[in-house]
Amino acid sequence: MEITRRNFLGASAALVAASTFAHKSAYSANEKVRVCVIGLHGRGRVHMEEYSKCPNSELVALCDADGGLLRSRARQLEKITGKKAKTYVDMRDVMADKDIDAISIATPNHWHTLAAVWGLQAGKDVYVEKPASWSFWEGQQLIAAAEKSGRVLQHGTQSRSSASWLRDIPLLQSGDIIGPLYMARGLCYKTSQSRDALPFKKDGEPPRNLNWRLWQGPASEQAYNPNYVPYNWHWFWHYGNGEIGNQGVHQLDIATWGLNRGLPVKVTGTGGRFTYEDQGQTPNTMVSTFTYQDGTMLVFEVRNRYTNDEAGVSVGNLFYASDGYYVQEKGFFDKKNQPIAVDEKKYPYPKAKNHFHNFIDAVRNNDPKAVFGNATDAHISSAHAHLANTSYRIGTTLRFDPKTNLFTDNDEANALMKRDYHPDFTVPTFS
Repeated sequence: MEITRRNFLGASAALVAASTFAHKSAYSANEKVRVCVIGLHGRGRVHMEEYSKCPNSELVALCDADGGLLRSRARQLEKITGKKAKTYVDMRDVMADKDIDAISIATPNHWHTLAAVWGLQAGKDVYVEKPASWSFWEGQQLIAAAEKSGRVLQHGTQSRSSASWLRDIPLLQSGDIIGPLYMARGLCYKTSQSRDALPFKKDGEPPRNLNWRLWQGPASEQAYNPNYVPYNWHWFWHYGNGEIGNQGVHQLDIATWGLNRGLPVKVTGTGGRFTYEDQGQTPNTMVSTFTYQDGTMLVFEVRNRYTNDEAGVSVGNLFYASDGYYVQEKGFFDKKNQPIAVDEKKYPYPKAKNHFHNFIDAVRNNDPKAVFGNATDAHISSAHAHLANTSYRIGTTLRFDPKTNLFTDNDEANALMKRDYHPDFTVPTFS
């Protein structure tokens, strides 16, 4: 079946869920993976740089709803590579391009799942930035779509490819150094200028270069506001997930990876938008507590205002166990706060690889299991942010059932598990 934009858009969910579209499954020794980066602002620029440096990939296309930015990035890429890349404003045209093997998604959060699912349906391998979903329900569909497609999907939580974490997480889980874990703690103390107050601005007309409908995509129609683009959409519920769903997902991913308890049975998210009154909606200070079936817990703190660090860490992770504790980049400590030396001959650091390069290698080998950070990993870390945000927005502690994937006896909370989609940009239901 030849893929065109028309038949891609017209294909039923049942057909695409059955992986109707053909995909490339083998690469010759010198053949490169042809990549399109979708979303070209901050993280998108990093994606461009990384694929341009990767010896086994070729950046052949770029996509962004902002035509001016798209042209600018295309000129930058041509200077680097000496080649002209294809350019697309509408990512549906990317999905229909049979000459693109893989997509790398760096759009705002509300686009992540639909763009990834469309890519999987079109037979393309997918790298998707964190969080992999805007809502809990989207994460469930992403797992199902990845499983049904058989394609490679990697989540953009780069610490999964870190040599130190690849060694130390198994040590934490084994209990060999400091005993069984009972708690993890994630710290996200970022106080950069982008976390300052957002002056109140009136809704208005979007810039001429910006296709506002395409930028909104799955989000229901809302008037353009200058505070949304290019970055501060993070602090509005309609498009973003606050700091816990921004930088925080990186540390949540490490905490949930280390604890290895899956989803919690109880969650409390509390905080506020402190020290100023502005147009932003999400909390700039937040403490979230997650409790698991066996009683272990995870505590996660967001501080976007003036603050000290803790244990020498401002953005990072700590783990606590029966016989000591662990501090990111500082190592293991005993009950008396003395460092515990780890025998590197007995516990060597594994060979690590750049996260993007790891993705490209998995694509070339047609091996979805080779990525560090698959769809299930992505859902667990992203879901913790969504569950905490739901508790914060409802204003109460919530009990959650990991078997039904629903909150217990709280219809208001369950209503926030899924959004109302724009009819032209609806995430398909797989599960």
